[in-house]
Amino acid sequence: MKINRYAFPLSLALATPAVACGGVSSESPSDSTPASDSTPAKRGLVGRRAPDFSVPAVANGTGKVALRDLRGKVVLVDFWGTFCEPCRKSFPRLQDLYAKYAASGLKIVGISEDEPDDKRTIPGFAKTYGAKFTLGWDEDNSIAHSYKPETMPSSFLIDKNGVIRYAHVGYHDGEEVEVEKEIRELLDQ
Repeated sequence: MKINRYAFPLSLALATPAVACGGVSSESPSDSTPASDSTPAKRGLVGRRAPDFSVPAVANGTGKVALRDLRGKVVLVDFWGTFCEPCRKSFPRLQDLYAKYAASGLKIVGISEDEPDDKRTIPGFAKTYGAKFTLGWDEDNSIAHSYKPETMPSSFLIDKNGVIRYAHVGYHDGEEVEVEKEIRELLDQ
């Protein structure tokens, strides 16, 4: 299993082993349980304007996808990698949500954190795991540096005004129920 180029330098800086994928928590501004200092909510992402990005589509799209062009839609930005076992489990669930809510204004953008040698495997991964939402590749890790995903997968749910409302770190079975509730809430606003 490869360690992505973003997680590895971060782990060296922290002098802890690199975590390529996993995790099982979610954070929102209304959580009643305290978040650890390393969660997206504690870093201040939830409740703030989502960092803008532009990423070339490498699967299920053409050209570049820019977050600023998606204002007025609910956007789920998912950081993932082809090396990540939990990502393989999450992709069919994300596709189900995309199929159910795309017509209502949901946009899902998967941001791959794969190594350059693995970029060519992204379209096949999408096909294998049923993803029809746009997948981009974060070539220079600039998007990951803005969002600071702790593990793969990590997703950020952004409202129609471009504000991050929810963050999910890792994946666990059944999580899509909670994410669907959050999507419906944001679509209704």
